[in-house]
Amino acid sequence: MIKEIEDYWNQRPCNIKHSEEKIGTLEYFNEVEERKYFVEPHILKFAEFEKWKGKEVLEIGCGIGTDSINFARNGANLTVVELSEKSLEICKKRFEVFGLNANFVCGNSENLVELLNQNKINKKFDLVYSFGVIHHTETPENIVKNINKVLKDDGEFRLMVYSKYSFKLFDFMYQMPQVDFSKADEVIQYYAEAQLNCPKALTYTFKEVENLLSEFEIMSMKKDHIFKFDIPNYIEKKHVIRSEFKNMTPAQFQEMCDEVGWHLLIKAKKGKKCE
Repeated sequence: MIKEIEDYWNQRPCNIKHSEEKIGTLEYFNEVEERKYFVEPHILKFAEFEKWKGKEVLEIGCGIGTDSINFARNGANLTVVELSEKSLEICKKRFEVFGLNANFVCGNSENLVELLNQNKINKKFDLVYSFGVIHHTETPENIVKNINKVLKDDGEFRLMVYSKYSFKLFDFMYQMPQVDFSKADEVIQYYAEAQLNCPKALTYTFKEVENLLSEFEIMSMKKDHIFKFDIPNYIEKKHVIRSEFKNMTPAQFQEMCDEVGWHLLIKAKKGKKCE
């Protein structure tokens, strides 16, 4: 399964098509970043990049490094771990282009402690951050146990995982020949990403997040993010709002995101001691 997941993200790293500029150029990276935060502005508020200046930050699953570069440019001492060799290669190039530094580790975060030791990174972290990654691995519980071991006693764990019941699920379900919510997991796994048929794409209820983070104290957990743009136009780099959202006020749309958003945003701190 891990090899399937690695191959999937090597074939098409997340957000790699956010720009048609030459991959690895300044223009490419700037356009990717602008587009990402235009359609997912909640990331900026959730990550609070500026808060981590001078702090030790570990990012699990950096992808091509859009969030990573913002931690670094805001002064964090950053370590990133990424399964996809292709994604990490682009992330490294990004740091080179912007003249910034980080510790780069390629490997499976289910073996996080071992990976960090192998790379002689012997430290604990003020923040462990993972946005939209843990639900794509074979055994998320293994990553969470490892994170507890490398987080400082007063550190934070911030993560995003997919919500089990969301507008995205309903949207895709009603495109099927027959609506059958018993097949919700199959539908989401197939449609979750721009590249169809992701090998692993788990979704979570609030209760399932509490079980996953049983060794942590959850400080906040909320839903956000409905993709409001017409997909065919979006692929053509045009931001056309879908007709069903056009007449909503910003407050109405945010209320809908809070109720049936695709992203579950969780902030947690250490709870039970991990032996």
